[in-house]
Amino acid sequence: MQKLDLDVAKVSEIIEMALSDDVSFGNIRTVHGLGPDAVKALMRSELKPGSYRAWRKRIRQFSDRREVYK
Repeated sequence: MQKLDLDVAKVSEIIEMALSDDVSFGNIRTVHGLGPDAVKALMRSELKPGSYRAWRKRIRQFSDRREVYK
């Protein structure tokens, strides 16, 4: 994956959107142009390892229970 040139404010906004249960990966792509893989890579690089694992676990659990989630 290529290195993204995002300022601190944009990175913070993307992280906030990704952590929100109400914002889908599609919404993040529309606003910032990042697909799910790029968002996951950004989250992995910016969050602590345990926080990233907890976020991914929550995303997987919700996506198993809901037809449309993230």
